[in-house]
Amino acid sequence: MPGIATLRANSNATLDATITAISPVRDVTTSRGPAQVADATLQDDTGTITLTLWGADAKRFTVGQKIHVADGWVKEYRGKLQLSLGRSGSIQISA
Repeated sequence: MPGIATLRANSNATLDATITAISPVRDVTTSRGPAQVADATLQDDTGTITLTLWGADAKRFTVGQKIHVADGWVKEYRGKLQLSLGRSGSIQISA
């Protein structure tokens, strides 16, 4: 499976990584109304990327967990790549 270093903006991504940090949950207002969001730092053997966690996912994960992201969406934000679930993505906790 390709690693974080191979990810490109505006493309789908499936990867396995370890959560190395999670920001405090913050309340934001989106076009759909209020929401909760947190940023998780993911790391694998090739690099790191920020995963944006929305809603219940913002509180679902802990540092040190290994996760599998399927069909996530990579975008560029302030000059750095970020990963989110987009419309069809999912996250599973790996064994």
